[in-house]
Parts: sequence; C-alpha cells; structure tokens
Amino acid sequence: MSSPPARRSVPSTSRASAATAHGVASRPGAPAPALTARVICSPRSCARATAIHSGVRKTELGARRFAIADHSGAIWVGTRAVQAASGLVESVTSFEFRCTERTTFSDLHIIPRRSRSSLGIVLTVPERAAPRVVIAPQSFKGSADAVAVAAAIARGVHRAWPDAETVELPLADGGEGTVRALVRATGGELRRARVRDPLLRELDAEWGILGDRTTAVVEMAAASGLPLLKESERDARITSTRGTGELILAAAASGAHRIVIGIGGSATNDGGAGMARAFGYRFLDRNGDDLPEGGAALARLWRIDGQTDPRLVRPAIDAACDVTNPLLGPEGASAVFGPQKGATPEIVRELDAALMRYADVVERFVGRNVRDVPGAGAAGGLGAGLLAFLDARLVSGAKLVLDAVGFERKLVGASLVITGEGRIDRQSAYGKLTQAVTLAARARGVPVVAVAGSLGEGHEAMRDIGVEHIEMLAASPAEREAAIRDPLPRIEAAAERAVRARAKANG
Repeated sequence: MSSPPARRSVPSTSRASAATAHGVASRPGAPAPALTARVICSPRSCARATAIHSGVRKTELGARRFAIADHSGAIWVGTRAVQAASGLVESVTSFEFRCTERTTFSDLHIIPRRSRSSLGIVLTVPERAAPRVVIAPQSFKGSADAVAVAAAIARGVHRAWPDAETVELPLADGGEGTVRALVRATGGELRRARVRDPLLRELDAEWGILGDRTTAVVEMAAASGLPLLKESERDARITSTRGTGELILAAAASGAHRIVIGIGGSATNDGGAGMARAFGYRFLDRNGDDLPEGGAALARLWRIDGQTDPRLVRPAIDAACDVTNPLLGPEGASAVFGPQKGATPEIVRELDAALMRYADVVERFVGRNVRDVPGAGAAGGLGAGLLAFLDARLVSGAKLVLDAVGFERKLVGASLVITGEGRIDRQSAYGKLTQAVTLAARARGVPVVAVAGSLGEGHEAMRDIGVEHIEMLAASPAEREAAIRDPLPRIEAAAERAVRARAKANG
C-alpha cells in the first residue's frame, strides 16, 4: 500500500516582508493591494495542487499553458477542469494564483503526486501591486470644472503616493458639466448647436452623444443657465427656456433613441413654456395673441395650441433631477429657486401665481396634472414642462450619471475613492451626487475621502455615511477668496493632505 503523498507548503511570508523582499517598502496606512504568487513547475512533472483560500482568479501567462485552483478546489488546466482530489495536472509550465488582500503565502500548498521525476517547485515572491485610486469629483462651481478638478486631485495623489494608479472620473449631477462628464466617461462625442440664451440672444451650446451612439445628453445650463447672464440681467419674470428646447431638438434630429436632460442651474421660471415654444406650441392670451416669453406673462395664459414636433416622438426622455420640489407653493419653483434668479418676495408671489395659472391651462389643454408631482418645480418649473410636453421621466441625477459612467465597475480593485465638490454641507449627504458616490464605494468596502472648497453647516453628516476624512481648500474668508480665483493648486495640495492624513490615521 502506497504511502500518502507528501505535502510541501510554501513558506509563510507576511505581506509586508513579501513586499520588502522585492525592495518595495510598505507605506503606513496604505491600502494593501492584492498580490500574485507564481509557482513554476518542471514540464515533466506530475502534480496536483490546491489553494486553501477564496478569490483565486484564472490568469494566462503569455502563450504558456496554465493551471489554477479556485476557491472550490477544482484545478483548471487550459479550458478543462479536473477535481483536485483525484486529477493529475501534467506538463504544467506554470500556474498563477491571484490572492485576496487577506491571503498569505502560507495558505498556498503544492502536493507532489509522485517523486518519479523532479518537481522543481520555485516560489517567486511578487512585487507589491500599485494601489488604485478612483477620483470622482464634481465641479467646484464658479471656479473649476469637474475635469480640471479630477486632474488636480490626481496630481495631489501622486505627490503623496507616487506609485498609485489613478482613475479620473469627473462627474456632474445634471447641472453644469454633465455633458462633458458623461461624454468623457463613455468615450462619446461633443457636438454644438446654435440656440438662444435666456434673453433670446444667439449662442453656440454644447451637447453630446454618448459612447453607445444611441444616447444623447443635453444640459439646460448650456442654453438657459444662470451663468450666461450678468448679475444685472437676472430677471426670472422674462427669462426663457426656448434655447433648451432648441438643444433638445438638435439631439432628437441626430437619431438618438434616448435623450438625457440635465436640468440644474437654470436662470428661468417659465415652467418649460419657452422649451415648448421651440417644439411648435403657442401660448395665447384671451384675445388669441401670443404671450411674450418668460414666467410672468403666464398669468395671462388662456389657451395652448399646437403639438409636439414629430422628431420628438421616437426618443425616450430622461430628466436628471435630484430635487423633489413641487411646482407651486412655499416649497415650489418660485419660492425656493426664484431668489437666486433675482426675484424679490413680491416677484416670487407674482411668479407663483403665474405658474398656478399655467398648471391649470396645461391640465385643460394638454391633459397632464403637473401641480404636485415631485420634481415638477425643478429648474424653475422645467420639470413640469418636460412631464407635460415630452412625457419625460424624472429620475435621480446622481443615479443616472453613476449608471451611465459604470461607476460600480470602476470600483473593482480600488484601494481608495476621492470625491469632492465646491461646498460640503448637510445637503451633500442627502440625495446629492457626493452621497451617491460615497454609498456606492462603501457598499464595496472601498474607503472614501473628500476634498471641499469650503464646509457648511451639517457637513458632519458626510462622516456619518462613511467619508473618513474631509480636506478643505481654505479656512478663512481671505483664503476662500484666493481659492476661488486660483483653485487648482489648492485642490492638488488638499488631495495630497487628504491621502497623507488617511495614511497617518490608519498607520
């Protein structure tokens, strides 16, 4: 009766000493990356192997044949699997085990089948894998767009962590920067259209086709946004969303099957009436005369004529909307968003009354009740207009953007996520993109730190949902003014401090 096969264990080696053996120093607090243990066998050897851990993945080494053991104990040779308990693995040139963070080399065992030929087992202790950092910020509004912010954070990461692999993923929540963020992340294409601004002056506005070539993305801020107006020009009574309608028509004319519309950052309060005018609708007073553009004139609305442009019949319309405000009342479009567009309390009451009249006439002539729908008050009531005239879906802007860029896929193998925005406060932790990024990362066990231009009341709520550290660009009012004028060097420095602070806290 033959004796049982002898067991040869690969000597136990800690993760730190494994890295040091190859001259790679372990940084205190740095996330421990996965390591690869390679065992080289003689081509004439007969062996069987098992790995006493989970998470092993198949890896092919050039043109060589390979064998690996997965967490179930099966051995895979090429494309053929045999059971570890009984199968021979013959003429194996190499097999490679991809170890999890918690795997040590003592977990890896090679069991000779026979001693008829020399087995020639050699353990190659690998170099430490580079940490992977996913950088997912929004724009610092008024200072730097999300693309520039992500690049600055990446520079800061490399100053603190020179061997890190950085993945730059600039994001937006439906407002300014949404088109560029989605186009960049999906490998799409930027396009331009000649449209009208909130005061009906012509301008070239950007929109995009995503990498799937069937989805178009438009942001109302490009045509009807507040930054397009000087401070003295802001008047929510007369501004119009007509240019947003013209952008949507340009996207529809491209043959897109789906149009995503970001509706943040508006300068308007017309309920989307200007947008509908671009589609061919007419808004008439009691005498049958066309009303002027703007939200205040809707107080005299008597009837709506027309129908949707046929180009808009085909595509599905999704509006990225992260607010739940209704169209009317103390939480409505005029009361909540009107003041930032230049509306005094008296003008707010005037605009709210005009939108109430608008809602009544829309229901009578279009057949859609938009008064109390959550999100109908977004962007000066544009949410209501999208519902009434395009039968759009109002969806979470954060979820829509993260799904479009494949954020969860980007988290695979990540050691750290860095997010950020111009101001972090209580609202950042409730329904905003920064919250969505944090929750998605923490669900996969990836730690999160943040960079902020400034901190507002209730910013501690971000720590409650899983942000380990927040680094601010500036503390004093004077420093904040300087940061607004020249933000990128300060964002870079803040990112470096955030990475070092986390390393110290975990070291």
